[in-house]
Order: sequence, then structure tokens, then C-alpha cells
Amino acid sequence: MKILLAEDQAMVRGALCALLSLSGEYEIDQAEDGSQAKAMLEASDYQLLLTDIEMPGLTGIELAEQLKGSNIKVIVLTTFGRAGYIKRALEAGVSGFLLKDAPSDELIKAINQVMAGRKVIDPELALLAVGEQDPLSDKERRALRLAGEGKTTAEIAATLFIAEGTARNYLSEAISKLSAVNRIDAARIARQKGWL
Repeated sequence: MKILLAEDQAMVRGALCALLSLSGEYEIDQAEDGSQAKAMLEASDYQLLLTDIEMPGLTGIELAEQLKGSNIKVIVLTTFGRAGYIKRALEAGVSGFLLKDAPSDELIKAINQVMAGRKVIDPELALLAVGEQDPLSDKERRALRLAGEGKTTAEIAATLFIAEGTARNYLSEAISKLSAVNRIDAARIARQKGWL
């Protein structure tokens, strides 16, 4: 897979390139700013743009906006979890949005998921994009609280006096609203935000 890595900080760019090269699955070209990245994207066929947001020339979001509708997938790596950035990136068609301090294996996993057609947004960042208001209904919150305590779907249903299918629906909705991986992750996110 051919990747263009656009990052203005040389040390970060070098480290990311070295990390990605270890897998042996990627051909990686490097751009040191947004203008150089734009020129390289026009001159060659890439499958993925891995970009920082704040760069001289063009920002990563501006690059993504120019690629919208193309076959090139875009993953933004940033130090900044600002709601405005996230909303703009999603509107620009970005397929992935990760913090630079995420574990390295998460980057490789995100690349694979994005290339498989899925969106990968750090759950915490996804919540920022919609604001800090609590998205959970009271029923979802109660089901999630029990799931966080390790209860099975059957135990949650019995405790709440509802059908198992209804309990599954509440949990599924909560997971979706929190952009979580599973019910335990959803409970963790909700707890950190003070929603449980």
C-alpha cells in the first residue's frame, strides 16, 4: 500500500515512517508541509494520506477537503483534541482521526480498518465533536451501568425487568452513541465523563 505521510515536525515524521516501515506492508513517501503534500498527491497515486492538522502551506483538513470524493483515504493524526477540528475533519470526509499519543499498534489497526472501508475516530475525540452533553437516555445509562459491573445481558434484562432483546438494544445504542468498541468500553467512557 502506498502512503503519503504529511507532518511538519521532522522527528515525528521520521518516527512514524520508521514505525510504519517495520510492517513491510507499506511504501511510504514523506511531505514536510501541506503544500508539498498537495504537489505529491497530484504527482503520484496514493491509497492513504496520513496527515497532521497544523502544517505550513495547507492544513491536513484542507488537504482532506481537496481529496473529498477521491479514492484516497485520509487519517488525521493530531496532538489537539479540539471539537472544531474534529467536526471540520469529519465534514471533509476524513476516515480516521487519532491522537498522536495513541499506542503505535492502534495506528496500524486504524490504517487497516480505514482501508477496509470503516471510519476510525478515537472515542474521546468523537464525543468532543458532538459536544459534552450526555447523549445517553436513562434506560441506556442503567443498562450500561450494569454492563460496567460485569452483568450479562440476561442479568441486565432481569434486573431492569425487560426482555433480553430490549437490553441488547439499549446497550447497542449506548455503544453507538459513545463510539465505543464494546459495552465495557462504553461504560468506561461514560464513567470518565461523569454520565454513569
